[in-house]
Amino acid sequence: MEPQGRKGQALQTPRAAGLAGVVFAVLLAAAIILIRLAIPEDEGAVTAEGFNDSSRRSAVRAALALVPFAGIFFLWFVGVLRSHVEEAEDKFVATVFLGSGLIFVASLFGAAAAAAGVLSVGVPSGNDPGLPSWDFGRHFAYTMLTDYAMRMAAVFTLTTSALGHRLGVFPRWLTLLGLLVALALLFVAPDIAWAELVFPAWSLIVSGYILVVGGTTRPDAADAS
Repeated sequence: MEPQGRKGQALQTPRAAGLAGVVFAVLLAAAIILIRLAIPEDEGAVTAEGFNDSSRRSAVRAALALVPFAGIFFLWFVGVLRSHVEEAEDKFVATVFLGSGLIFVASLFGAAAAAAGVLSVGVPSGNDPGLPSWDFGRHFAYTMLTDYAMRMAAVFTLTTSALGHRLGVFPRWLTLLGLLVALALLFVAPDIAWAELVFPAWSLIVSGYILVVGGTTRPDAADAS
């Protein structure tokens, strides 16, 4: 007979992962939108002088305040998922799953730090940021976000979908959606603006699915008990 504490953990763990995933998705999407609006990737959209506008700086500050919490909830999401599938997970896939998640957070924080560097130039002196500093900070922030963070997010999406499919906790449509999102993040996000929003959108869908079906027991798990 399964201990009562273990049953409680089995029921609570999916809900905790789902809640963490929802909060992460909302925070990351908000941060990306604010950064995209305040520091456009297009070189001609906003000049270094234009960034001296207080509303743009406020938007960047708000995004930077959200990023650390997005990273915290993402790590919580990863940790809860790992504890839930620990006994049955494939060690190779699980290692890639964990590693890609950690590198994603590190790259996300690096992009945020670069955006903070853009914000700090000319402040508090009130001067416009110089063009070389502006271009370097902007390009570095978007390179970290689209080329590195989103590609690690693609690996995380792919391995999460593989684990979910192998353990029978994801339906076929959710596994296929994860594959499409991973391909988009790998090959589309670096070239198409706003494409990185598909990752928080996927995280929101997965978290919502976990919240809806997390309390149900898989047939094989019921037979084993």
